[in-house]
This record gives sequence, structure tokens and C-alpha cells, in this order.
Amino acid sequence: MIIKSYELDKIKSKKNNLVLIYGSNQGYKNQVIKEEFEDQFKGEILKVDENEILSKYDESISNLMNKSLFDDDKLIIISRASNKIYNFINEVIERKIERIKIIINSDNLEKKSKLRNLFEKEKDLICIPFYEDNEKSLGIIAQNFFRKKNIKVSQEIINLLIGRSRGDRGNLINELNKIDNLSITKKNIDIDDIFKLTNLSENYSVFELAENYLAKNKKQVSKILNENNFANDECILIIRTILNRSKRLLRLKESQNQTNNIDLTISSFKPPIFWKEKDVVKKQIQSWSEDEVKKMIYKISDLEILVKKNSSNSLNFVSDFVSNY
Repeated sequence: MIIKSYELDKIKSKKNNLVLIYGSNQGYKNQVIKEEFEDQFKGEILKVDENEILSKYDESISNLMNKSLFDDDKLIIISRASNKIYNFINEVIERKIERIKIIINSDNLEKKSKLRNLFEKEKDLICIPFYEDNEKSLGIIAQNFFRKKNIKVSQEIINLLIGRSRGDRGNLINELNKIDNLSITKKNIDIDDIFKLTNLSENYSVFELAENYLAKNKKQVSKILNENNFANDECILIIRTILNRSKRLLRLKESQNQTNNIDLTISSFKPPIFWKEKDVVKKQIQSWSEDEVKKMIYKISDLEILVKKNSSNSLNFVSDFVSNY
């Protein structure tokens, strides 16, 4: 059963234990998983990677059976899921495992995907696609936020926040939350406040680092690292920015393989690529194969896990990653 991302209220009226969330809008997916599932769930929450389940397939099934029989309710969130988990999910359905809710978080799934088709066609399963935000949808989020909080800002400020969020809902929401805190003492916020509060100039360097890394501009990457005093706590932002841009690059490579025309691929891409970005995006497409981009996305996810476990050395890990291909 397909539920649109703007129809999430329908989830509350259903008691489906298996939910597939897929698409390239990672910021929106993370928001929904937290607000609609994690925050609403009163039992134990387990987060696992697809590879963890598949590497111990029989053990994973056995654990699910035991937990459903003897333990409290559980919410299991499976990340980085793909069609490889199809057989596992089928077995869960056949065994009618109860008292466990499973959220499957996947990136883009093609129309012919077995996993996607399973969830779309079965009425007892829920499938929610999350497509990338565009300037219009991000604008609506920002406008609704300021209206709800009764904060007065100019359209110039909204446009600035949207532009610097680079299509990432997560980045936009982080900046809006900072503005929310400021609004406690100041209702009329000007553009200088935004620059001071959100460190947009520094974040811009993060975006430039990501773009040049993907374009394999080694000299520019080195220059950005040397000229910006990035802190350890900025590493997750750097990683997420590179990850989001890598996912966009994967979609571009997939499109290019169909059109066999780079310029057409860029000009027809949705959401549109800003004209200032087109040259660097073209170089990115030329610098990687589709398989290389897929492998890189997994490596970036592994890098985030490593950084979270070793926060004191996170900047060294990130610097080494972006300096080597």
C-alpha cells in the first residue's frame, strides 16, 4: 500500500508492522522516522544495518521469533536496505511475527524493484516514497515555521536559508531551530542576525569541499582544508553533505547512462541544478562510474560510523577521506 509523504496521518489509523521508507530525501526520512515512529513508540528500539542482518540471516530470524514470543514490543529500524533484504522480509511476513514493528529505510528503488513492488501491492504493508525537496517545498517549510512561531523575517532571509541549505531539509531545519532559540529574545530578525547565528559562510565552505571532492579537484580540496579551521564537531555536517551530493551524483549517472548526453542529463535534472554549479557537476559526472559512486556511498556511511565512535580524531579521518580517492 502506497502512502504519500504528505499523508502521514494515515499511518496512525493503521496497525501495519512492516513499513518501507525509500527515496533520496534523507533529511525528510530521518525526520519522519523519529517523529512518527521512534517518538511514538514505547518499547525497545533497535537500529541495524542490512549487512548485519544478511551476514547472520538464520540468527536474525531466530532472534525475531524469540523476541516476539517472550519480550516487550520492539521497533526495528533497518538502514541502508536494498533488494537484497527481500527474502528476509518475505520470511518475516510468512512467519507472521508479531509484537515487532520493522521500518526499512532504503535509498532510491527503481519501479522494477522486488522490494518496492512487494510493499506497494500488499494491502497489509506500507510503502512511503520520499523524493528530494525543491526550492518551493523548502520555502513552504520555512514560511510555515516562521508563521507558526510568529517570527518576522524578510523574503530575502528565507531565500538565503533555502539557497544555503542546498536542497537538504535536514540542514534547513537545523538552521530554523537556531533561529527559534534567538526569537525568544528577538522577534524582528534581520539578515545580519542570520549570518551570525547560522555560520552560513562557514557552511558554504563545507558545500564547496563536498563539490570539489566529487569533482576530484585535489588542489581545491587541499586549499579548502588549509584555509578553513574545521572543528571535530563539524565533521558530521561534512560527511552528510558529501553523502547527499553523492546520492545526487548517483541519480545523475543513472540518467546519463540512459540519455548518453551529459548536458541533457544536467539540464533536465530535477530539482534543477543552479547554473553556477553546472561546470563542477559536469566534471563530477565525468570523474566517476556508476559502480564507483555506489561504492563511495557505502564508504561514506562507514566513515560516519567511524567518526561517531572516535570523535576526537574525526577531523583526521574526514581529511584523509577527502584527500584520497
